[in-house]
Amino acid sequence: MAETNGVQAAVDIPADKAEILARPLEERDDIVVCENVHKWFGDFCAVRDVSMRVKRGEVVVIFGPSGSGKSTFIRMINRLEEHQQGRIVIDGIEMTNDVRNLDAIRREVGMVFQQFNLFPHITVLGNITLAPQRVRHLPRSEAEALAMRLLERVGIPEQAQKYPAELSGGQQQRVAIARALAMQPQIMLFDEPTSALDPEMIKEVLDAMRELAATGMTMLCVTHEMGFAREVADRMAFFDEGALVELGPPDQIFNDPQEDRTKLFLDQIL
Repeated sequence: MAETNGVQAAVDIPADKAEILARPLEERDDIVVCENVHKWFGDFCAVRDVSMRVKRGEVVVIFGPSGSGKSTFIRMINRLEEHQQGRIVIDGIEMTNDVRNLDAIRREVGMVFQQFNLFPHITVLGNITLAPQRVRHLPRSEAEALAMRLLERVGIPEQAQKYPAELSGGQQQRVAIARALAMQPQIMLFDEPTSALDPEMIKEVLDAMRELAATGMTMLCVTHEMGFAREVADRMAFFDEGALVELGPPDQIFNDPQEDRTKLFLDQIL
């Protein structure tokens, strides 16, 4: 199988995902539903009346100024932050305070952070197999076989027995992606996954994300990588001051933004 910068270029798409990808976006069902969602930190409203629906297999890139509510918004999707008003439904399960609902949702939502958050005292293989064994109750042999397949997928199978400190930042972030995928989620969240990386390491992480998008994974990505957004996103969401200002396909966002705030921000960063 051909490789590009260590990440497999050819993509094996599961049959269920292939069937989803064969349908036009507008004909797919909603896997993420957010209705009038608010989040406060004290008197500060970090997320303000946000409504968004994400289709199964869709890639949505979320962008905007620092402090605009982007990261807080996606952290609410797997309840790392609690929304205080509005409604969030993930793959048909409404997010409530019921622990059973939260556990069911978190099993279906993987997340990759700006910091890698790998356990430093555990090998790469151990980092990836820990949750599948404890949460999904996979036998060790199955968890390790799955981990090796995922390390092959992100292009670093030779790093399996190393510790995180022995890896570059880009390699550690690819381990973090493999670890999230090991839980076999339906949705992947990325919170500025390249912002802590040196420039030469960014491309290898974006390549892994491109490959993942090509398999039909539903993805919400907070990122300032506009080249990636233009190439991979089905839609882009511009946040400012806690509000969802504009949501549309990349061609519209880049070439014909409908809101002055969107245009001003893009003029500043492009």
